[in-house]
Amino acid sequence: MAGSTFGTVFKLMTWGESHGKGIGVVIDGCPAGIALDEADVQTWLNRRRPGQNRYTTARAESDAVEILSGVFEGKTTGTPISLLVRNQDQRSRDYGNLAELYRPGHADHPYDVKYGIRDYRGGGRSSGRETIGRVAAGAVAGKLLQELGITVRAYVSAIGPIHIDHSRMDLSRIEESPVRMPDEKASEEAVSYLEECMRAQDSCGGVIECIAEHVPAGLGEPVFGKLDANLAKAVMSIGAVKAVEIGDGTAVSASRGSENNDCYTTDENGAVRKATNHSGGILGGISDGSPILVRASFKPTPSIAQPQRMLGRDGQCHEEVIRGRHDPIIVPRAVVVVEAMVALTLADHLLLAAGSRVEHLKRIYHAED
Repeated sequence: MAGSTFGTVFKLMTWGESHGKGIGVVIDGCPAGIALDEADVQTWLNRRRPGQNRYTTARAESDAVEILSGVFEGKTTGTPISLLVRNQDQRSRDYGNLAELYRPGHADHPYDVKYGIRDYRGGGRSSGRETIGRVAAGAVAGKLLQELGITVRAYVSAIGPIHIDHSRMDLSRIEESPVRMPDEKASEEAVSYLEECMRAQDSCGGVIECIAEHVPAGLGEPVFGKLDANLAKAVMSIGAVKAVEIGDGTAVSASRGSENNDCYTTDENGAVRKATNHSGGILGGISDGSPILVRASFKPTPSIAQPQRMLGRDGQCHEEVIRGRHDPIIVPRAVVVVEAMVALTLADHLLLAAGSRVEHLKRIYHAED
């Protein structure tokens, strides 16, 4: 299977299936000398693990990470970093009735057409547990960004028809909300809406916004390696994402140039700034020094408890119920997944940009000058 690798300099390959022995990732190209231990990675993984509250799957996984290589005496060594999370609470019997059926909204049929074989237990490689490798690698990328003062923060901005009011937004309270909404009123309304969906044995989708701050200007490779294009690809590669926006996103199609242009100004110290940030911190595919805003729209969880018509491998349609333990909404647990993909993209572009000017190389190799 191709397509399990990501990045150009800061590279990774994820591996593993939902009901296999474990999930993991191998990172290559991470600079040496970054302080890293299992607790650093575990903090990220704890935010995506199942069983956090009644709005997540009841699958009981600790998602405890093991660092197998690439770290010595608490520092990265510059060699490949291998991270492993063992699966502990598989209930493959829940999927026995799906061996010959293709679930609606899932990748079952395309996988079978492409490979002629599929792991039907929990979706195999297309399961949400695949994101463990992304998040573990994102934690390492986050440590690199931290060294440079760059922060990446994501939150839920919408669940179904419920949207946050950005004027009430308090990012310090994201983790206080059971649905990771930084608006208390919207969070309460979203919980009520979720309860309604669950009573109907249904699910819902939502939107995650991610803000990266203190990103230096100059990241991004023009034409095919644009920063916004790579961010969109990275976030779009998350299984349930169906749309990605940068800055004002699709709203720009309804605005005028005089409204959408970000005019320049200077602050009290004479530094150049943008008066607005409709572009989401990226112009011409290159970061401009403003906060980078990425927005991702997630579809509803396709595994619902209602009877559904499913195509069988026999070519006939059958009415069946999907058993097992599933999230009524993916979005709250996916917040850290979006953060991870944004962090990984920025880390890769930081290393790429280091060689974009000869002055940069001189600072590294001729520091005495």
